[in-house]
Amino acid sequence: MSERFQELSEEKQLAILRAATEVFAKYEYKKASTDLIASKAGVSKGLLFYYFHNKKDLYLTVYEYVRKIVTEGVADPGLFEITDFFELITYATMKKIEILAENPYIVEFSVRSFYSDKEEISDDLKMKTTEGIEQNYKQYFSKIDFNKFKQNVDPSEIFKMMYWIVDGYIHEQQMKNAPLCLDTISKAFANWTEMFKQIAYKEEYL
Repeated sequence: MSERFQELSEEKQLAILRAATEVFAKYEYKKASTDLIASKAGVSKGLLFYYFHNKKDLYLTVYEYVRKIVTEGVADPGLFEITDFFELITYATMKKIEILAENPYIVEFSVRSFYSDKEEISDDLKMKTTEGIEQNYKQYFSKIDFNKFKQNVDPSEIFKMMYWIVDGYIHEQQMKNAPLCLDTISKAFANWTEMFKQIAYKEEYL
């Protein structure tokens, strides 16, 4: 994030970030208009590029903004009281879905960024996504009882697979223009969790 942008008031920063999130959510990177972003944010295009080096810099700033909203919403005190791996994943996933259901542009932006390919920002996004998954794993699972796992099972690999399943499900719903229904996702996620638990946990913990 540029120093010039950080010098703005919080209100003005949010106006630009929300406008950019909406436009980048609706259009793929190449077709997202910085003129439209500036107009929605109530600033000139010249000022927009005074605050950001270029369109890529703006996009990556929005990416971090969206990631922060989701991370802060998920990582509440209740999360760090959980010691069971699958209980924690379920808790975090339901919190994430709640946030996304209340913020449709964040859903669209997240889906576009996750599946970005052959664009100027694609390599950066893949790297950030990989780093984000690893950071979340280290942060969220610090108090988990890993003794429940079978000796030949890597918990971090289970986490990645479940992460991909959830994001794939969200993408599928987005493609269908279907709303994110907590009830439906909760039932589906319970089935996925049970399957992975059977694979990963020692028999005495099933």
